[in-house]
Amino acid sequence: MTQPQPLGPVLHSFFASHLITIRGLRPASVRSYRDTIRLFLVFVAADKGCKITRLTLADLTFDRVVAFLRHLEHDRGNHASTRNQRLAALHCLFGYVAGREPEMLATCQQVAAIPVKRAAPPETRFLERDEIEDLLRHLPRDGPLALRDRALILFLYNTGARAQEAADLRAGHLDLGEHPLVRLHGKGGKWRTCPLWQQTARLLTGLLGPAGPPAPGAPVFAARGQPLTRYGIYKITRRHASRFDDPRTGRQVSPHTFRHTAAVHLLESGVEVNVIRGWLGHADLATTNRYAEINTKTKLAALQAAEPQDISAGSRANPIWRSDQSLLNWLASL
Repeated sequence: MTQPQPLGPVLHSFFASHLITIRGLRPASVRSYRDTIRLFLVFVAADKGCKITRLTLADLTFDRVVAFLRHLEHDRGNHASTRNQRLAALHCLFGYVAGREPEMLATCQQVAAIPVKRAAPPETRFLERDEIEDLLRHLPRDGPLALRDRALILFLYNTGARAQEAADLRAGHLDLGEHPLVRLHGKGGKWRTCPLWQQTARLLTGLLGPAGPPAPGAPVFAARGQPLTRYGIYKITRRHASRFDDPRTGRQVSPHTFRHTAAVHLLESGVEVNVIRGWLGHADLATTNRYAEINTKTKLAALQAAEPQDISAGSRANPIWRSDQSLLNWLASL
């Protein structure tokens, strides 16, 4: 009789070897997988009526995966997008199991065939230019944390950095010379370079400079000598920008709001979408294209450029192709 395959060694190998070593996922991504797998194991153990430590690979069935996804939506009240994120993690887990345990292949193929649900993307919220100017104008200038908070807010707007990218920023990632630059470590372990405004560079220089040149590994944004966390950056953002929340549109300003704002303002300034994609570190151009969809000012300018001549008053002008002379003049102008 075949002994049941224990689940522990497979899960340990999935996280330690596959996700961290082979795929090189960052800690935040690994934690996202961890949360999904933990929820799934708790659900499976409750469904089987045993401890999690008693689960085997054979307990991870297709029917339980389907029931777990239903549990997320109906019992936990998760949105379809959250359900899809959890499903993506399970797809990855079962794909790994299929290559390691051939006897599980049929189940893994069934799980791989579970489709994602269609879900409308979350609406993108951003700040208008006058709101950004108002925010920067009224940021505190005095106090022990004023310089740090001011540098952080301007840095987020300047670079469109994610909160985790700002939290991971170290002094060695900055070049504050004549043409200031910053190297950001983004999703998937990818690095990208963003230019910095002179005023951003001055604030960062002041933030790092009082005690002399810092070590390359010193955190740029810190509290009590320790790097700020994503939550710490969120709290600073809320402290200074919560007054720009808009209940009518559901806008609640967060660090990611500055990322959206940077993208929209770059687009309004005429920067090409592909450049913005590289600026923000998007892997897919379609992700960046959504900013063109929400940019009302660009749409208004296009509408005004395409507006036909007002012929409601007076005689109607003949179209260009109805008059020989007009047509010949137009052809000659080409």
